[in-house]
Amino acid sequence: MAAVPKQVDVVIIGAGPSGAIASALLNKKGYSVIVFEKQQFPRFSIGESLLPQCMEYIEQAGFLPAIRDAGFQFKNGAAFAWGERYTYFNFEEKFSPGHGTTFQVERAHFDKLMADEAQKQGVDIRYRHVINDCQLHEGGGNTLTYTTPEGETATIDCRFVLDASGFGRVLPGLLDLEEPSDFPVRQAAFTHINDGIAFGDFDRNKILVTVHPQERDIWYWLIPFSGGKCSLGVVASEEKLKKRGKDTPMELLQAMVAEAPELAKMLDRAEWNNDANHITGYSCNVKHLANNHYALLGNAGEFLDPVFSSGITIAMRSATMAVDVLTRQLEGETVDWQADYEIPLRKGVDTFRVFVDAWYEGLFQDTIFYPHQSVSVREMISSILAGYAWDENNPFVAEPRRRMGALAEFCSSGD
Repeated sequence: MAAVPKQVDVVIIGAGPSGAIASALLNKKGYSVIVFEKQQFPRFSIGESLLPQCMEYIEQAGFLPAIRDAGFQFKNGAAFAWGERYTYFNFEEKFSPGHGTTFQVERAHFDKLMADEAQKQGVDIRYRHVINDCQLHEGGGNTLTYTTPEGETATIDCRFVLDASGFGRVLPGLLDLEEPSDFPVRQAAFTHINDGIAFGDFDRNKILVTVHPQERDIWYWLIPFSGGKCSLGVVASEEKLKKRGKDTPMELLQAMVAEAPELAKMLDRAEWNNDANHITGYSCNVKHLANNHYALLGNAGEFLDPVFSSGITIAMRSATMAVDVLTRQLEGETVDWQADYEIPLRKGVDTFRVFVDAWYEGLFQDTIFYPHQSVSVREMISSILAGYAWDENNPFVAEPRRRMGALAEFCSSGD
């Protein structure tokens, strides 16, 4: 490959979905961009259930034809189970305009495909390059120090940095931006299985979220892939999972599935032929998301909880929003990163946050399992679950906490 340039307009840290989309959008605008990715693709990642809102950003980047042709599992909604109770949302029946379907994806394949498409458009991606330092210059611009796959150290100057490093959170670590999350410490244990589910026993076009029969703050995901495979995981407080006394993530996951009889019955022919893993305390926060030197995208800035699959949607949304503001700055306009990027991005994040809080408090569960739901309210909720958390025409975006509280109170009252 050609030598890494000494100077570019924008350095992007991370070649995952937000990095790939941001790099393609900036490249289309004619800016010089380089992406440093510490791993070699393909690599394993969770967050496999896309939301329909993602399709808009994939389309903007020019990746949509390749994604549609890749053979990923079609997705048109989300299903919820609690014992023998079952309900679902069809994302095509939603309040907000826009895409109503998407895909469930194995991220190793999906992320590599996105990065490959960016490279085809001319984006320079350097795998196994690690960012070690970031110096911000008073007059503007930055100098990054990186290590090559051969162990050599070098520097690159740029006008701006986009941190798309996800859970690696490179700039928050280097620039002391990290703050503790106000979410309780939760743990997820997960694996991929050959599910062995008989045809007709499972709607493979929807993610299935199962609530623990007795402990409503424990839940399971089952994300179907093409080829008879699924991503399977359980989420609970670290304290509750420790009480199960299991030594390995696989033992823990299998024991927890056994506690949910309906889910266990569905998976009684599954082949557990992959290693299981776990993550703990994944929710995070930062002091701020951006200034005139850098912007944090997606999980590099804030991650809430996996229950509504919002992480990848927030990542892609942040990439497109940051590129819009950055383009104005690179063209010489004075921008306000808080007003133009952070506040509007957090509007949608805060909407998801209300739904996450309501889930663990049981309020959202009371709502979705209520037998006499209003069609219009279901369509508004369906829009949020489909990723349209920035559509302020939706009352559940304009006033999420008040609307969710009032709805949960009504449903729990049985009126």
